[in-house]
Amino acid sequence: MKACIMCGGAGTRLRPLTFERPKPSIPLLNKPSVGHLVEHLSANGFNDIVITLGYLGRNIEEYLEDGAKFGVEIRYIRERKKLGTAGSVRNAENALDGGPFLVVGGDHVMDFNLREFYQFHRKNDSVLTVGVMSIDDPREYGILDIDVNNRVHRFREKPSSGEIFSNLASTGIYMCDPELFSHIPKQRFDFAKDLFPKLLSSHEPMSAWMARGHWTDIGNATAYRQASRWLLDNLRGTELSGRFNIKDARLNGPATIGTDVCIGSNSAIVGPVVIGANTTVGDNVLISPYTTIGSNCDIADDTSVLSGIIYNDVKIGAHTSVSGSVVDNGTRIGDHCVLENNTVIGPRVLVYDFVTVHSGVSIWPEVVIDGGDVYKDVLNPAYDTHKDGS
Repeated sequence: MKACIMCGGAGTRLRPLTFERPKPSIPLLNKPSVGHLVEHLSANGFNDIVITLGYLGRNIEEYLEDGAKFGVEIRYIRERKKLGTAGSVRNAENALDGGPFLVVGGDHVMDFNLREFYQFHRKNDSVLTVGVMSIDDPREYGILDIDVNNRVHRFREKPSSGEIFSNLASTGIYMCDPELFSHIPKQRFDFAKDLFPKLLSSHEPMSAWMARGHWTDIGNATAYRQASRWLLDNLRGTELSGRFNIKDARLNGPATIGTDVCIGSNSAIVGPVVIGANTTVGDNVLISPYTTIGSNCDIADDTSVLSGIIYNDVKIGAHTSVSGSVVDNGTRIGDHCVLENNTVIGPRVLVYDFVTVHSGVSIWPEVVIDGGDVYKDVLNPAYDTHKDGS
């Protein structure tokens, strides 16, 4: 079965994490998120994969290569200009002929039964089937009105109050017949904004498949941390990849521990957690469930990391608290610091001692914070400052 993974967006809403990597390369459990997606597609029988590349697409190609290590065959289609979601798929038409194919975003994390989705589409006379989920607050999604036969009759993108006629939200995952290409012009064209209204107005059959399970598009830091939690919940035991030096510390799994990890005296690690290779955790350190720490990190004494996502080559000082934060590569956090919930610290940031970064703050790459409380985003004019968009 064929699948098309769209990897063209710049991931501006996840800045500062996407200045040096595309959104599908954001680490989840210490490997690019698109790797988890390809593994899921492979497990569901989608072994012929086409990937559309845009922003920093070389990173994705260098990691996935030809797909052999995932048990799939991967081909790449590059966009010379922005084509929109549907236009991007149309640009890959020659690689997607021969039968129904799946379309999914490169930033999606899910555990849907996609084989069931494929079979559902095959049994319905529709050019397009949309994967939908019931969402408590669907205002940030496109919503669909369907009948008992799963036919779509209405669609509204990001409804405002008074327009929410349904809580069935589009996941941005589609099963398509090749016939759909005839409805997509060779220009910038989006599924939700352009194609859905066109199909509905011309009475082309369009269906919805009601998905069960977990799904997010890691479009912001909150969704990113939620995706990390889902994947950590799948850990079933403790896996040690190599040498592991643990003194009189406590390890309560499940956990995945890389080689040459050292845990200091009287420290406590409570799973599910993932710790990368060559990382040192000092004495009296608490690492809570739903934490990932990358490779070559140094967590000093008397520090706590609570549901944090720490990338590679990060140093965190003594008597510091990191709670629900994301810290990018090469950053240094001083002693007696506090990183509050939902803070995002970019790469190669230097935070001096006795700094508190308050909830919701993002810090751009290579910024120096030399003291005090940080209440609002700290930008670096050497980098783009926009956070709106894809």
